[in-house]
Amino acid sequence: MQNTARNSDEQHVTAADIARLAGVTRAAVSNWRRRHDDFPSPAAGTKASPLFALSEVRAWLDSQHKGVEESGEVRLWQALRGEHPETMVRGVADVAEALRGEGPAEPAAPSVRAALRLAEETSPARVVAALLARLLASPQRADAETSSTPRLARAVARFTGADAATVFDPACGVGSLLLAAGSPDARRTGQEIDPDAARLTRLRAAMECSAEVEVRAGDSLRADRWPGHQAELVVCDPPTPTTDWGREELLLDPRWELALPPRAESELAWLQHAYAHTAPGGRAAVVMSTSAAYRRTGRRIRADLVRRGLLTEVVALPAGMASTHTQPVHLWLLRRPAAPSEAVSSVRMTDLSSADPDGPLEPGEHQRADVPLIDLLDDQVDLAPPHHVAPAPPDHPADYAAARADLRDVLDALARGLPPLDGAPRDLGGAQARVADLIDGGLVEVDGAALRSASDLLDTDYLNGFLRGAANTRRSTSASGTFQADARSARVPQMDIDAQRRYGAAFRALDDFEQQARRLSELAARAAGLARDGLTTGALAPADPSEPPGER
Repeated sequence: MQNTARNSDEQHVTAADIARLAGVTRAAVSNWRRRHDDFPSPAAGTKASPLFALSEVRAWLDSQHKGVEESGEVRLWQALRGEHPETMVRGVADVAEALRGEGPAEPAAPSVRAALRLAEETSPARVVAALLARLLASPQRADAETSSTPRLARAVARFTGADAATVFDPACGVGSLLLAAGSPDARRTGQEIDPDAARLTRLRAAMECSAEVEVRAGDSLRADRWPGHQAELVVCDPPTPTTDWGREELLLDPRWELALPPRAESELAWLQHAYAHTAPGGRAAVVMSTSAAYRRTGRRIRADLVRRGLLTEVVALPAGMASTHTQPVHLWLLRRPAAPSEAVSSVRMTDLSSADPDGPLEPGEHQRADVPLIDLLDDQVDLAPPHHVAPAPPDHPADYAAARADLRDVLDALARGLPPLDGAPRDLGGAQARVADLIDGGLVEVDGAALRSASDLLDTDYLNGFLRGAANTRRSTSASGTFQADARSARVPQMDIDAQRRYGAAFRALDDFEQQARRLSELAARAAGLARDGLTTGALAPADPSEPPGER
């Protein structure tokens, strides 16, 4: 299906959106595009990230009876995406403003009218919360700079506590950190360069909490709208590092208490900006890239931060916390001493880089280390927690005993795993079916490099077993010896379903056998490593040959 006169204002959706509309996986959408010639062709986007006309997709899903009923929230989100293709933050802010009764008396945008109707069925707060959840989870990254993830907000709240009576965020975005940190009734202040994000933060606060919230729009580094303002707790998830942060305009700025930040270290400018707004006795929590902990250009500032006892803790957070990338990040925790005696004598290093980002983030005994300041003040001033936190020592006796038990279990399973096979010869070279014909006939679906039966007349394990057979492997190997899986060119012998199931059972048993063999190899390497480490460290000793075997 292809509309040759598409409207330039047509609303577009991604393959992931289509999957949500139809209630299927993205792989299913990819299969539809390959197998159905009438599937809508891309209307925009790129070859790697195509966009489809929503009206055409809906019409196709209806014709194929593949659609599911859309909720009001989904329809509202799609309408907003059509009206605000560049910045969804503005669209969500417009909706929140209308729901608060601060918009035009007669809203013109269809999305606003839809939001008002939906709010009558639920509530204004629920509508805005649903849109914010979709905004923060959206794969479109245009608004990522203004959106700290819920995971990161929970982590910051976890490590800053809930006792601060005043909270300030100089890069507050849509308010994720600002509204999550501090006590529930804290006075909250912030600044945000995007006026729509600042507006949305104010509207969110009015709906979510009764405390005083004031957010001013503007560039925090170049034009601080809160001169002289200090808070008990300052939180900050700085924008993506850039060299264009205003260094030449701010050479003599009094905020640089430690040193003038290098041009390539905008994160250290944000760190000092946050510290400048921290009240005596107060704390600051700033999200930093992992490389900020060891880059040579920032060594002088890191050294002064440590030497003056201002840095209290560095937390290595797991991947998946940031909104603009998938790399791990660090959380630097600072404290402005109310008196010289309050300066710390060590920095706590907490390594949660391997933790579950959706978990409670509770550090274990072996995930923390208090490092004396003198040990950090070397030529590198490396503040990366993984370099200072020793891994938990293994329990060699228990681990070695468990490895031996696992080996016995796998060996027993291997002995039983090979299926009994009859040696009588059979001619399988007679009537054969082409897998391409089975796919085109709708009897078989391709799932990556494997096949899946779509009919009661075919067994999936029988199909995949013969797909990996010698004859089909030769068909997929070029003259140069290059192998490239091609399921469509494969052939399988024709046989009744009962025979297929017997072959399928045998192929399943062989797959299990191979998996157990691989596990045996891994366990053998682990057992040998544990034994060698235990013997050389004194954690294990050779067994006394006089002991009965069952007691060893």
